Amino acid sequence: MFHTNMFDSHPHMLDMSPHKTAFSETDLGKPRDDEYETKSGTDMDAPSGDDQDPNPRPRKKGYRRHTQRQIEEMEAFFKQCPHPDDKQRKELGRDLGLEPLQVKFWFQNKRTQMKTQHERHENSILKAENEKLRAENNRYKEALTNATCPNCGGPAALGEMSFDEQHLRIENARLREEIDRISGIAAKYVGKPVTSSYSNLSSLNNNHMPVGNYGAQSGTVGEMYGGSDLFRSLPAPADADKPMIVELAVAAMEELTRLAQAGDSLWVPGNHHSEILNEEDYLRTFPNRGLGPKPLGLRSEASRESVVVIMNHINLIDILMDVNQWSTMFCGIVSRALTLEVLSTGVAGNYNGALQVMSAEFQVPSPLVPTRENYFVRYCKQQSDGIWAVVDVSLDNLRPSTISRSRRRPSGCLIQELPNGYSKVTWIEHVEVDDRAVHSIYKTLVNSGLAFGAKRWVATLDRQCERLASSMANNIPAGNLCVITSAEGRKSMLKLAERMVISYCTGVGASTAHAWTTLSATGCDDVRVMTRKSTDEPGRPPGIVLSAATSFWLPVPPKRVFDFLRDENSRNEWDILSNGGLVQELAHIANGRDPGNCVSLLRVNSANSSQSNMLILQESCTDSTGSYVVYAPVDIVAMNVVLGGGDPDYVALLPSGFAILPDGPGMNGGSILDVGSGGSLLTVAFQILVDSAPTAKLSLGSVATVNSLIKCTVERIKVAVIRDNT
Repeated sequence: MFHTNMFDSHPHMLDMSPHKTAFSETDLGKPRDDEYETKSGTDMDAPSGDDQDPNPRPRKKGYRRHTQRQIEEMEAFFKQCPHPDDKQRKELGRDLGLEPLQVKFWFQNKRTQMKTQHERHENSILKAENEKLRAENNRYKEALTNATCPNCGGPAALGEMSFDEQHLRIENARLREEIDRISGIAAKYVGKPVTSSYSNLSSLNNNHMPVGNYGAQSGTVGEMYGGSDLFRSLPAPADADKPMIVELAVAAMEELTRLAQAGDSLWVPGNHHSEILNEEDYLRTFPNRGLGPKPLGLRSEASRESVVVIMNHINLIDILMDVNQWSTMFCGIVSRALTLEVLSTGVAGNYNGALQVMSAEFQVPSPLVPTRENYFVRYCKQQSDGIWAVVDVSLDNLRPSTISRSRRRPSGCLIQELPNGYSKVTWIEHVEVDDRAVHSIYKTLVNSGLAFGAKRWVATLDRQCERLASSMANNIPAGNLCVITSAEGRKSMLKLAERMVISYCTGVGASTAHAWTTLSATGCDDVRVMTRKSTDEPGRPPGIVLSAATSFWLPVPPKRVFDFLRDENSRNEWDILSNGGLVQELAHIANGRDPGNCVSLLRVNSANSSQSNMLILQESCTDSTGSYVVYAPVDIVAMNVVLGGGDPDYVALLPSGFAILPDGPGMNGGSILDVGSGGSLLTVAFQILVDSAPTAKLSLGSVATVNSLIKCTVERIKVAVIRDNT
C-alpha cells in the first residue's frame, strides 16, 4: 500500500534545481560569443622598460574569436572524440592555425556545455515523473478512503477481494497461529506466558473473515507443520562446516553398511513381516553416534526391508542421486526435495564418492498426517565390485537455532548387482520424530512403520521399477485394447498418466509447498480446501483451481475398497460427474504383476442424449503398503494426439482420486470393529477449475460447492462399499 505521506513529507524528493556551472541561466540556451574565444599572447600590449608606469593598472586581456571554419572543424572532431590527447590537439591546432592550449580550452568548454544541457533535460523528465507519481498517489488515497462494497455499501468483504489480497490475509492468519504455537512452547520452558508482538496486526483478525473455516485453525496439520518456511530458507553449508559434513557422512556410511548386513542381534521381527531395530543393542553397537543423543520429545522409528527389483544397479544409483528423478519415482512419499549444494560429484565418471547437501519433505497421502522435513547430506559409495550404498544423515547440528521435529539417523540402501539386469536392495529407515500431531485414526499406521518406514520405500521402488520396465517395452502386450495402435502411443499415454499421479500427490498431503493456499482445514470429518491460480503453465488449465481433500476410516479391507473404486462398472455408484452414465474402458495398459497396476482410458456414455460423452484417464496402482486410484477428464482431441504418439506434456489435467492405506499392520483375525483391526484409511481429493480467468475473484460459493461435492461423494462411497462388504 502507499504511505499517505509518501510525497507530502518529502516535497523535494527529486532536486529539480539547475546545477551550478560557469554559465548563467540565460547563457545555456545559446553559445556565448566569448565561449569560442581563446586567450592569445600576441594580442596583448607588452610595455617596454622605458614606458612602464610606476603604478600600472591591470590592462584588459585581448581575445581572439574563432572563425566559422575553426568551429565547424572542432565540432566535427568533438563528435568523434570529445577527449583529444596532446598529439591530437597539436595536429588539430596546426591544421586550424590555433595553439594547442586554445584547442584544449575550447574542448573543455564544449564538454561542460554538453554536460549541463544533458542534466537539465534529465531534471525535466524526473520532474514530470514526480508529478505523475504524486497524482497517482492522490488517486490511491482517495480510492482507499472511499472504498465500499458494491452490494451493501459497507466496507469491502472477503468475497470481493482479489486472489492475492485473500492470499495475504490467510498467510497473516497462519503466521499469527504459528506465533501462538511457538509462544506456547516457549512458555513451558520459561514458566510464564510469553506475549506475542503482533498487536499491530489486529486489524486483520477473524472479524474480517466472515466464513468460519477460513484461515488457519489451531489443529491444522497443513498450516502448522506443512507450511514451514524453514525448507525454503535453508542456506548452503559454510566452508567451515564442510569437513564436519564429510566426517559425518563417512561415519554414517559405515553405520548403514553394518546395519544392512547385521544379523538377528540388531534386528528383530516386527509387524507385517518387517524387521525393526533393537534399540538397546543398537546403542551398545554404536555408542559414539555422530548426531548425539535423541532429543527430548522425539520417538525412534527404525526398520529394514529387502527386495529384488527389475532394474540394474547403475540406473538405481542414477535415480537416487538425481533429486528430480528421486522425487518423481517416490512422488507418493517425497512431496518436495532440493539439492542445496554438491560437495563432490564422484570419481571415474560415476557417483562413487558423490556427496550432496539436500533438503526434503516426506508425506503420507492425507491432510491429517504432518509432513516430515529433513536437512541432510547424501553420500554414495561403491563398497566393492557390484555393491553400492547410498546413505542420508541429518545436518541439524549445523542449524542449532531451529527446533527439529524430525531428523534422519543413517538411512538409505545397500544395492547389490544381480544377473539379467536385476538388483537386490536392502533399505533402512532410521528416524527420530515428534509425531504427536498425527491424527488419532492414523496413529496405529504411523507407529507400525508402514507410513514412513522401509517397507513403504521398498514397495514403492518395486512397483515403480515394474512400471518403468513396462513403459520401456517396445511391443504392445496382447492385453492392451485396440485404440492404442503404436508403441509410441503407449509410451505417451503412460507418460501422461505419470504426470497426472505426480500432480495428484502434490495436492493430497499435508504439504503446502506447491503454490497452494489453504483456505479451510479442520478435523477428521471436515474438508481441507486449497486454492491455486495458473496462467500459462503447460499441462494445467488457466484459471482458479480449488483442491479439496478429506480422510476417513472405513470398516472394509483396503483391497476391497481399491477394487471397488478402480472398477469402471461401479463408477456410477459414486462418481457424481458421470451422471449415472455407462462407463466403458477404451484402452488398458498393464504396468505391473498385480492386475490392479494399470492405466486405463474410460469413456462415460452420458445417459442424457443432449450431453456429449466424456473421456477419463485413470491410473490405479497398489502394493502391500497402500493403493491409489487417480483419474482426470481429458480432451478428446488432445487424447487422440497422445494415442498417436504425440507430446503429452501440453495436455491439460486436473487430477482427482483416492489414496487407500491400511489402518494398521494387519488383520486381527476377527471382525473389523475399530481403527487398527484391518480396515481402510481412505483419502478423497478433487481438483476443480472454478474460473478460467486467473485474475478472477474467488467466489465463496465455489468453496461451498466443492465442499458439498466431496462430502456427497464420501457418503456414496461409504454406503456402496459397506453394502458390498456385508
